[in-house]
Amino acid sequence: MACRDFLDLAETHSRRWQRALQYEREQRTHLEETIEQLAKQHNSLERAWREAPTLVSSAPSAPTTNKGSERSRKEEASDEDEDTEYFDAMEDSPAFITVTASESTQHRRSQSNLSGASGGHPGDWNQDDHMSPSCNDVSGKELQPRRQRRSHIPDKPNYSLNLWSIMKNCIGKELSKIPMPVNFNEPLSMLQRLTEDLEYHELLDKAARCDSSLEQMCLVAAFSVSSYSTTVHRTAKPFNPLLGETYELDRLEEFGYRSLCEQVSHHPPAAAHHVISQRGWTLWQEITIASKFRGKYLSIMPLGAIHLQFHASGNHYVWRKVTSTVHNIIVGKLWIDQSGDIEIVNHRTKETCQLKFSPYSYFSRDVPRKVTGVVADSGGQAHYILSGTWDEKMESAKIVQSSRGGSGSEGKQKMVYQTLSPKLLWKKYPLPENAENMYYFSALALTLNELEDGVATTDSRLRPDQRLMEDGRWDEANSEKQRLEEKQRAVRRRREAEASDALDEGMRLRTVRVSVCLSASSDEKGERKQESGHKVILCMYGSKSPNHY
Repeated sequence: MACRDFLDLAETHSRRWQRALQYEREQRTHLEETIEQLAKQHNSLERAWREAPTLVSSAPSAPTTNKGSERSRKEEASDEDEDTEYFDAMEDSPAFITVTASESTQHRRSQSNLSGASGGHPGDWNQDDHMSPSCNDVSGKELQPRRQRRSHIPDKPNYSLNLWSIMKNCIGKELSKIPMPVNFNEPLSMLQRLTEDLEYHELLDKAARCDSSLEQMCLVAAFSVSSYSTTVHRTAKPFNPLLGETYELDRLEEFGYRSLCEQVSHHPPAAAHHVISQRGWTLWQEITIASKFRGKYLSIMPLGAIHLQFHASGNHYVWRKVTSTVHNIIVGKLWIDQSGDIEIVNHRTKETCQLKFSPYSYFSRDVPRKVTGVVADSGGQAHYILSGTWDEKMESAKIVQSSRGGSGSEGKQKMVYQTLSPKLLWKKYPLPENAENMYYFSALALTLNELEDGVATTDSRLRPDQRLMEDGRWDEANSEKQRLEEKQRAVRRRREAEASDALDEGMRLRTVRVSVCLSASSDEKGERKQESGHKVILCMYGSKSPNHY
């Protein structure tokens, strides 16, 4: 009886504490939402205040209505979804300050000898376009598309993810052998994602026509940034290529280039990519991925260099990719950020470009996804300032004067650059209609998995699990994906066993060979000792060198 009373009392108190705990959780959630909303409004007001002086100063050169609408579109585009969880990063102070020269200052300096500050000539300071005419002229007849490519794929099905079904398949298995469902994937392979770097290949076509290597560097830098523009909404992972899998993209008739990728290693995963263009450039890269799971987010670090060479000038550019971070891995809405530094080096002229991808900070005063950069000659003198965002556009501004300003927060003296008005280098293409239901694929990404005649049997387009996922048959895709992965593991085990057997056989033959040589050497030593009594044979392998084996 006493036990029953105690249980009733415990259940009563337990329900009371559960109600109190639920109330506290609701209050905490409400408080977090309120603070987040206030922070958003504060950030929006700060952004509007920062843009107001720019709008006033630029009023004589452009109608205020256009600027106002542009600002409103910018604010709308930069607003984040309500479910987004933000990553608070430390805000770094800029290493330099940029001041745009006024029209009178530009005209006055163009008539003076101060052009030496930028290493150019006064005639190069064209306010309408500071790129040389050779960069803008189109040499030869432009190739026109001859084939109508597809512009849509089947809509992504709304499948709920059953976590228990995943955990059930993990019981008793090694981590490397756990089959991950296609719910986490998009219907493209990693080789096809590498090929997406060519989305804005026309930047390289334009760069190939540049006479100035510094102007060419600006376009190469814009191209390196443009490869991240498709990642802002693409939170799903691509399919891991099988060893020996290839992907060929032939656009010779349409855009003058041909791309070929191959998975050359499975553990660790590594891919080789080679592109050759009839419009004067060749690009190649070798990429392997290193990742670190840090609790709430996953850091993805591409290892390997990207090479770009222009045929006419011989300029050879090399750079590496920055770190990609996927946030809210455990709970919340996934979102991706790019952070780090890129150094682009022209190995022929020793000119450099330093690009900085600022990590996203909700309380930062800078625009989200900001990218800044400086293009300098071989002597380290800056000539161009680059600015923009990796998900929207990049601009360049030619430096007309530079000076040293005050000291920054770290005690370092900042450079103050006076520049011409910035000019657009690259702007992101709008996404296709209904892109939110097609994995947020760009126009190029929609065509990458389109079936074509004459491709290799190892081409990614022919992967059955990837094709089934694109068609919306996810259950069949999961079964096929598991079958292919098990087949690859079996092939790997057989290859490792064959390598081990070959090594054992080689060691056995080597042991037999050494034993024979030692026996022959002993007989020869005995004979010579009988003849002279003091001669020694130093070579234990007889008359043949060990390299011959």
